[in-house]
Amino acid sequence: MTTRTDHRATVLDELIAERGHLVIDGAMGTELFSRGLPSGDAPERMNLDMADAVRAVHRAYVDAGSDIILTNSFGGTKYRLALHKLDDRVLEINEAAARNARTVADEAARRVLVAGSMGPTGELIVPLGDLTTADATDAFAVQAEGLTKGGADLLWIETMSSLEEIEAAISGARRSSDLPVTVTLSFDTAGRTMMGVTGTQAAQRLTELGVAAIGANCGNNLPETEAALAEIRANTHVPVISKANAGIPEWHGAELSYSGSPDIMGAHAHRVRSAGIQIIGGCCGNSPAHVAAIRGVLDGTLPVPDVEVGEAPTRVEAIDGAPRRRRRRG
Repeated sequence: MTTRTDHRATVLDELIAERGHLVIDGAMGTELFSRGLPSGDAPERMNLDMADAVRAVHRAYVDAGSDIILTNSFGGTKYRLALHKLDDRVLEINEAAARNARTVADEAARRVLVAGSMGPTGELIVPLGDLTTADATDAFAVQAEGLTKGGADLLWIETMSSLEEIEAAISGARRSSDLPVTVTLSFDTAGRTMMGVTGTQAAQRLTELGVAAIGANCGNNLPETEAALAEIRANTHVPVISKANAGIPEWHGAELSYSGSPDIMGAHAHRVRSAGIQIIGGCCGNSPAHVAAIRGVLDGTLPVPDVEVGEAPTRVEAIDGAPRRRRRRG
């Protein structure tokens, strides 16, 4: 794969220089369920059938203080959409997703960037699975084309665990679009992704590939994510992204909720900003209230909450440098 520097990467650099830090939005799926997404249906279908509801989610996050909003297109490749018999509408759905976010961003009194969300295909690339790199690249290229046509400012490859799939996504994005590309990975137990990638490996390889920003999203718990972010920050010169889950998922009967309150995410935002992370938001379990807490703490309009960090990372020190107890095997 050809190494290239994103020549429009300054869209992030300009806003960081202007504002010091940027706040991303929170979860999309849970917000859509509260606005009528049927259980088992594709959230991406709502870009066409319930556009007002999608725009309402974007608007709630802009009102909470987001500088960047992600399109409702996480599962927007043909492989994910095929599960809902929507694989013949990839361009249409992704263009609509970007257009919905663009409409809301353009309504804002300040500049808000639209990031075209591109999640994993859900397939394994050969030799671990049947998906070839060429086919994966083609799928991401079509998605990127739709997001670009709909008005995205950048392409946001997220929740990745495999460097092979990331490289296919970058290649596909660059085939169809001149927009800057960012990448975030999901780090789990022992500071690695599900496919064994460390923060150091991700930062070094993605910096070589010239992406606009690198980071972590989703993840096992906040300390694990913060530890991975520390590795990334130490191994790249580009802006670093934190979009962590709101604590740990917990089942309460048939309902899944997250342990992290807005205060917990506000404290997390303070820690990662102090460690040099410049682009901060939330993933699963984060509502507009969580984003408002992140915004307030980062801007200094809310005090830094005095809350516990949670369970310690298993491989490296927590991001603020304080000593933490490591879990032992067995």
